[in-house]
Amino acid sequence: MTDQLNRVEQVEPVTQPFSTVFAYALQGHPCAVIGLDDAPSVMPMDAWTRVADEHDQSILDLCVGPTLDVGCGPGRMTAALVERGVVALGIDVVREAVGQTLQRGGAALQLDVFDTVPGEGRWSTALLADGNVGIGGDPISLLSRVRELIESRGRIVVEVAAPGVPAKTVWATIEAGGARSSRFRWAVVGLDDIGVLAARAGLRLVDQTCHGGRWVAVLQAVT
Repeated sequence: MTDQLNRVEQVEPVTQPFSTVFAYALQGHPCAVIGLDDAPSVMPMDAWTRVADEHDQSILDLCVGPTLDVGCGPGRMTAALVERGVVALGIDVVREAVGQTLQRGGAALQLDVFDTVPGEGRWSTALLADGNVGIGGDPISLLSRVRELIESRGRIVVEVAAPGVPAKTVWATIEAGGARSSRFRWAVVGLDDIGVLAARAGLRLVDQTCHGGRWVAVLQAVT
């Protein structure tokens, strides 16, 4: 009987697409990311699905003019911008995330940042909050692409890891609702490395700030 229980406990979760598993997390299932650190870590879904708090608001103070929220998730930042009277659009590959953003009163589209994005080259600010500079596991390619989306004097507001956290790229998966996602590439970029990576993407670091322990870099195109 003990051997049978051990075999049950060792059964791997069903593998599903990332979007499906992340949708489970957005619907309230506990979610863990595997591969980012030595041990699985809990994803901060409560922080992402709540209303924007004072630290979010102070980060949004850095967003000037019409703003594109890249990887908007459930839309707390997009909705908070709209509440300020700012023209804002969230984009995300996960349908559930887009739906929740719309329910909050934000505008959102189901798009990959490398797809054709409305208003390309005309956004005043692009926002990469919640570590979304890691999307795709290639920060230089991502920043280069986002640079194409903003106007010539626009800015990219990037939330990064704390000083002392080294840059890395990993293969990761997430687990939620009894399912495990397919593997995806993700990068971690700390404050120490963002300036160098930005320069390789044709950008320069013009400001860095801390908001309740969250570090943010402001980038602009090199002219």
